[in-house]
Amino acid sequence: MNIILLGYGKMGQIIERYALKRGHQIFLVVDEHNRPGLTVDDIKGADVAIDFSIPLAALDNMNLCLEAGVPIVVGTTGWYDQLEQVKAKCLDANGSILYGSNFSIGVNVFFHINRMLAKALQPYKQYDVQVEEIHHIHKLDAPSGTAITIAEGILDNSDVKTNWVNTVVGEQQDEIIPKPQELLIESHRIEEVPGTHTVLYSSEVDQIEFKHTAHSRDGFALGAVVAAEWLNGKKGFHQVTEIFDFNK
Repeated sequence: MNIILLGYGKMGQIIERYALKRGHQIFLVVDEHNRPGLTVDDIKGADVAIDFSIPLAALDNMNLCLEAGVPIVVGTTGWYDQLEQVKAKCLDANGSILYGSNFSIGVNVFFHINRMLAKALQPYKQYDVQVEEIHHIHKLDAPSGTAITIAEGILDNSDVKTNWVNTVVGEQQDEIIPKPQELLIESHRIEEVPGTHTVLYSSEVDQIEFKHTAHSRDGFALGAVVAAEWLNGKKGFHQVTEIFDFNK
């Protein structure tokens, strides 16, 4: 495929490496230097775009790709408050968008088992649950999109927790003490950590820890290229979870 890279930071550069390794071509690289002048004509002819930019740029990039008829894979998070509006635009334009908080195969397995674990523990009210996430200090959003997806998987399978609340450790003066119905997401920002997510179920007698640790960004990048291959030739508004079928 001819691939457009929207965003050329560390993730964009690793995605480029995996795309070339899998036999694709880079049609165009877009960063902050050439994005302001980018037009529909500039991107026509590409098979797919992959966006790892920033939230505001991602929204503009999706609109541009919809206008040009170019499918787009969006790994950028932080724009989900406008998800329904974007979905409506995509369907009205008969376009192709695939989005996700994390494209790693391991993390998507984690998402699946997280939901199963929450359902299994639902009857046992002596366990309280919280989510902890650690990312590098350059990450713009807190909590991470991955942590939010984990939290939503728990909320969907709990008859106690109704919403999540977030605290960024070291940044807030007042400690957040969650109410019984609130699921706490504790965010840590530490140097160059690619991403660690832990779900903790604690009771008076024991604790269950469910954890995923990324060793590098490579798993996210490879997953984004696999997602682009999956989206090629498809229409509609898709989530990354559709790529994986864990119910076979």
